[in-house]
Amino acid sequence: MTGRATRGRRAMTLTAVALLAALIVAGALGSVRIPPADVVKILLNRLGADFPATWPRTWEAILWDVRFPRVAMGALVGMGLSVAGAAYQGLFRNPLADPSVIGASAGASLGAALAIAFFDRVPSLTGLWRLGPVPLFAFAGGVAAVLVAFRLATAGRQTSTVSLLLAGMVVSSVATSLVSLIMYFTDSQARDAIVFWLMGGLSGANWPKAAWLLPYLALGLGLLLWDGRELNAFLLGEEAALSMGVDVERLKRRILAAGSLLTAAAVAFCGIISFVGLIVPHLVRLLVGPDHRWLLPVAAVAGSVVLVAADTVARSLPWVSELPVGLVMSLIGGPVFLVILRRQLLPGS
Repeated sequence: MTGRATRGRRAMTLTAVALLAALIVAGALGSVRIPPADVVKILLNRLGADFPATWPRTWEAILWDVRFPRVAMGALVGMGLSVAGAAYQGLFRNPLADPSVIGASAGASLGAALAIAFFDRVPSLTGLWRLGPVPLFAFAGGVAAVLVAFRLATAGRQTSTVSLLLAGMVVSSVATSLVSLIMYFTDSQARDAIVFWLMGGLSGANWPKAAWLLPYLALGLGLLLWDGRELNAFLLGEEAALSMGVDVERLKRRILAAGSLLTAAAVAFCGIISFVGLIVPHLVRLLVGPDHRWLLPVAAVAGSVVLVAADTVARSLPWVSELPVGLVMSLIGGPVFLVILRRQLLPGS
């Protein structure tokens, strides 16, 4: 137990330092290059330090109005997707499980497509509508898809994980088909907007959106971190967990609710970003092992690092103004996951 705690603390320290470095690099890189030392000074000045302003005032506006909101959004989304993926992999005892496994991402895609096709030109109103119809419809669609999958997989008070996986596949397939149908009948402008949303991106990030996302992620993360010890029991199977005193059905509902909340909130503003919730838990297991009491918090920080770094690459390539971060994650995450698959899941190959 002491060895696990030591590994966990070391991994947490390593990922926290990596996140700080990723924040500084993300602030420095872009169409306007800002020296990393000045990024640190500007950040510390905002926190109460008093370094003399030897840099142009426009740099402060670039950092606080453009880059840091994007970094904050990327960190929150990466955190939510990584923890949801780690929790689902433990719950389903399936290393291929990811945040989209029970339909949240497909449902969010359907909600976003509906909003873009039919409501995106509605004038801004007060309240939540100021965020725009797309994230609101996407969030509602993700939650609704999970509820449908859960209802289909539940018989009485029992919910089979196998049935839930199958129901999630069916709901995802139907939602994806409906998105294709909407794209077929809508005009080219809306169709292009839907395709761009599906690629996943952080270009629309701002402080109000990050503030809206924060409480949902805090609630979902809090629930999953609280259940880390009981989630460890699932590694031995449901019957073993039940014999250890775990209320299996209640724990399933909590994990599914928290993971779905994280996924729906994360994709609502940023679209579909693949592989974060799939590869980050695998990488973190190499550092801390399968103990969810350390796996979940370290995965949260590591997911932030991965997505912030990927977004920095996406907007800093010299031959293109900006690539969708979801596309970058797919291009990088696919080969990385194949390497992990061969080394960890197929050790004899």
